[in-house]
Amino acid sequence: MHLIGYARISTEDQTTLPQLQALKSAGCAEIHEEQASGGNRARPVLARVLERIGKGDTLVVVRIDRLARSLSHLLEVIERLEAKGAFFRSLTDPIDTASPQGKFTLQVLGAAAEFERALIRERTKAGLASARTKGRVGGNPGLRARDPAALRKVRLARQDGYMERLNETAQDWVPHVRRLRPDMAWEDVLRIVNGPLPRERQWTQGRLLRAVNAYVRDGFLPGNVLGRSSRREMDDRLPAIVAAIKGADPDITLQAICGRLEAMRERTPRGRTSWQPSSVAMLLKRAERLGLFGSKLV
Repeated sequence: MHLIGYARISTEDQTTLPQLQALKSAGCAEIHEEQASGGNRARPVLARVLERIGKGDTLVVVRIDRLARSLSHLLEVIERLEAKGAFFRSLTDPIDTASPQGKFTLQVLGAAAEFERALIRERTKAGLASARTKGRVGGNPGLRARDPAALRKVRLARQDGYMERLNETAQDWVPHVRRLRPDMAWEDVLRIVNGPLPRERQWTQGRLLRAVNAYVRDGFLPGNVLGRSSRREMDDRLPAIVAAIKGADPDITLQAICGRLEAMRERTPRGRTSWQPSSVAMLLKRAERLGLFGSKLV
């Protein structure tokens, strides 16, 4: 279990020194610094921290506003940490999700956020109904007039919303893409990504490529993941897939790998649909002989 510090400043005129001192005093051996606006949710440093943080680790900030400027963003980050078995702590605010008191505070904040959203929805509905009774037409006048500036604002807002949705699912696909591309074909990467996911959360290849392109554009993934994959001999394909599954979860059992391969609809070397642990063990040995456990695939 590690304490991982995160310090943020908005402009070059500011300094992270006070935050660094407080985080070091709190016991953070690893501290990440970033210069970015608090209202910008697409922060490369924070995204990498959330991607790499492990089970039992705690993300520590000096104040909540160093992490998020809105309650919705704060809750979104904490949900991502909880999904990975990690915790969050603010040194100057009563939030420590590893303690009962901190969890209670978080529940109160969540209830307040939901109440605020409900009020906004009701006010919006009432305002629209009132406008319609007075004969006013809703919508942005700039959009109705096809004003370029208004269209650009809408396009940017949609891009921001798309990136927020991607950030919520990044833990499902970013580690696999970073580790497997371009050594493995997109078809096989897609099967590995979808293997542990429920049907309603599974990706299509088109959606995955769009997400990867967006992350490469914003610097969250290196550009080489979009490179052309090298041809792999058919005899080496199954060992590479099994090595990739094992590399993503070194503690996974042979039986669990069988289940993963069946969920991916991969056939055994003899063409069967049902896998046995002995077949997986054989492929793991072949992957080791091929050197796949020493390559980027794992």
